[in-house]
Amino acid sequence: MKKPVISPMDIIKAKLLVHEGSARNWAIIIYVIIWCIVLIRNTQAYEEKVFKMNSLTHDVKMLRAEFVDTRSELMELKMESTITKRLEEEGIHPSENPPTKIKLIEEGKSESFWSKLWR
Repeated sequence: MKKPVISPMDIIKAKLLVHEGSARNWAIIIYVIIWCIVLIRNTQAYEEKVFKMNSLTHDVKMLRAEFVDTRSELMELKMESTITKRLEEEGIHPSENPPTKIKLIEEGKSESFWSKLWR
């Protein structure tokens, strides 16, 4: 019977790492460790990006809600009734008479045919 290449006792005693052909084993172990480190770092970077995306999405939603709220307040403040109320508190009331248009005609110049037509 042939002796198995690696017995369980050899693994426990770590003979796998100290006998003459162990340089190849060390190279494989180091290769696997490096790949594990790369994969772990890659996963961490991915999770950081996901958390940052979630945070930015939340911030965008909050800013959009603030924008809508501010816009509705502005629309309310621009209403004539709101302006009238605020001015009445300061003693300014709306005019009873509607505004009239004042025309100035220079002396010596008569109106042209077209301006008279479009009056």
